[in-house]
Amino acid sequence: MTMMSIPGYDYGTAQVAHAPFSLADFDLLKQAVMFGPEDERYLRMAGDVLADQIDDVLDLWYGFVGSHPHLLYYFTDGQGHAQSEYLAAVRRRFGQWILDTCRRPYDQVWLDYAYEIRLRHHRRKKNQTDHVQAVPHIHFRYMVAFIYPITATIRPFLAKKGHSPEEVEAMYQAWFKSVVMQVALWSMPYVAPEDF
Repeated sequence: MTMMSIPGYDYGTAQVAHAPFSLADFDLLKQAVMFGPEDERYLRMAGDVLADQIDDVLDLWYGFVGSHPHLLYYFTDGQGHAQSEYLAAVRRRFGQWILDTCRRPYDQVWLDYAYEIRLRHHRRKKNQTDHVQAVPHIHFRYMVAFIYPITATIRPFLAKKGHSPEEVEAMYQAWFKSVVMQVALWSMPYVAPEDF
């Protein structure tokens, strides 16, 4: 599957708004999570390791969400009816997000798409991409809480290709830093601009 065949995946297109967050501010955020060039290198390595395991990773993550009704709720109509087409559409973009996290340069285009992702979790834009009538907003507490399962569960996948324990740890730490940084960026619609 090519990136362009993923419905709603608008990375690098004019449909994505410019992030109201400067690259200079982003650099300071990277410094705050101790993210540097070595992390970029190990994320590229992680992308190579994970590329043929995306479906397995998503099966694990979706199984986790599906086993917790309070998380699955955000993919429902609010009355307990999960929307399978919505889950499938998000899954395809989620898989691409794994690769983007590992392989894309963290430049203005990446920052803009991170802004798009955060809007899609918030009432300002949730459900619009897939034209669904699902719960209109994801509570921010679960986005923050999800840092742990999205991070802790990736390590076994990183260890499957015969890399040294030190390389696996470096890939894991780079992934962890990136996820924390992205969730920090995704917080923007949830807080007052002067507080961000």
